Amino acid sequence: MNFSSLPDRRAEQDPDGFAVADGSQSLTNAQLLDRVRAAAQHLRKLGISPGDVVALQLKNRAEFVVLLFAAWRLGATITPVNPNLTDIEVVRQLDDSGARLVVVEDGVAARGNTATVAVVEVDIDPLNASGALAPSSALDRFYRTVVEWAEQPRVDSSALALLIYTSGTTGVPKGVMLDHANIDAMAAMGVQALQLEPADRCLLILPLFHVNGIVVSVLATLLAGAGVVIAGRFDPRSFFALVERERPAFFSAVPTIYSMLAALPDDVRPDTSSLRFGICGAAPASAELLTRFETRYGFPLIEGYGLSEGTCGTTLNPLRGPRRIGTAGIPFPGQEIRIVDDSGCEVPVGVDGEITVRGPNVMRGYLGRPDDTARVLVDGWLHTGDIGHVDEDGYLTLVGRSKDMIIRGGENIYPKEIEDVLTGVPSILEAAVIGVPDERWGEVVVAYVQPRPGSTIDPADLKAVCAQHLTPYKHPTSFIAAETIPKNAVGKIDKVALRAAHASASTASV
Repeated sequence: MNFSSLPDRRAEQDPDGFAVADGSQSLTNAQLLDRVRAAAQHLRKLGISPGDVVALQLKNRAEFVVLLFAAWRLGATITPVNPNLTDIEVVRQLDDSGARLVVVEDGVAARGNTATVAVVEVDIDPLNASGALAPSSALDRFYRTVVEWAEQPRVDSSALALLIYTSGTTGVPKGVMLDHANIDAMAAMGVQALQLEPADRCLLILPLFHVNGIVVSVLATLLAGAGVVIAGRFDPRSFFALVERERPAFFSAVPTIYSMLAALPDDVRPDTSSLRFGICGAAPASAELLTRFETRYGFPLIEGYGLSEGTCGTTLNPLRGPRRIGTAGIPFPGQEIRIVDDSGCEVPVGVDGEITVRGPNVMRGYLGRPDDTARVLVDGWLHTGDIGHVDEDGYLTLVGRSKDMIIRGGENIYPKEIEDVLTGVPSILEAAVIGVPDERWGEVVVAYVQPRPGSTIDPADLKAVCAQHLTPYKHPTSFIAAETIPKNAVGKIDKVALRAAHASASTASV
């Protein structure tokens, strides 16, 4: 099944069934198909053709889903853009992806040389787009038939579907190439592993510029014949009121969100009877949090592990069967994991090593980066750079992450991107960025900076530079001036020693 034809199939099987809703609209399957067809025609009029890349820089809204399917209908590729990125970061992604068009929120200015159109200007009214009236005459019926024939979806499993940008260990964002075969496989795995049913509703609270929001919350749900309710910005104070109103069967979130919900006042006792489970991923969660949350709210949190290069999910604790708190579960159906040592040899059960993944969900590669691709895709196995071990039953336990990566509230942050910004400041000789534990966010960013001889460091200046170049969640919470930054025997910055020194200093100051 190719996702470009999913709206057609749903409309044929259950035209009046619920498909997608947000805070301002609710679409049946037939209405979703009409809007997808109309938006596809409008994109074609804007010059979009097979192989082109369309960027969506949108908040969570139903139009994102409509445009996703509309672009695929034309054989085009979608690259989601975080609406909170700086102009520099947006232009970098648009240029690297070769986007022909970027669709933005109303009032957002054009960035770079990419053609820009506001979402309100993309005509998703099927009557306006086609010019056809209700089929009251043979001529009208013939015209509508011609329009529908011309809008038949393109089906090519090898066509590029998504370009998801993720920071690499070099700090330079890379475009993860996911084709239709990847997303088809991952969504089908999700339906099976999560045991989704047509009567289910998914409450989408994660951002749609993440592969998790697109593939797990939207595509897997719609593939199962179920419906998606798209929430706006997450607010712990109103979240359970939304649950009580929409009656979802599940939702996916990061540990920070569950921590916020667990910290609500004791008198918050919502009706969660519709919820079968919540998915917890993007960063490890403590066993204490998982147990405390489930005891209080009455539904389980299912921990999993995955990455964009694997089209989102690789392991998940089973819904029915042993759940092992503190582990990331077992592989999704159709995937394999191996734990290997530095030479690529598989290690015994219980021994830590690098997590490698194989399956039809593994990405095609990084756009325009054959060397980076060759480093992580070896003999059909995706080398994740994450460290863990499996037990005798195949449950994965994570013990480390890609060498320097910081995870703040589920957002991946690579220090080198921040270090490159800071070392561009004339007064800075060297910079070293680390993650430090934080009760709310899991980790926050701390920057150690060494001034050039004769220079002084003004934290206000550094904050201003970061605000110009970096998304807010990447901003350091503090800048610590250092006479020297520790190095290892070969002259590289020693992050292990720096983290240990920071932890020791933090303990001494308590």
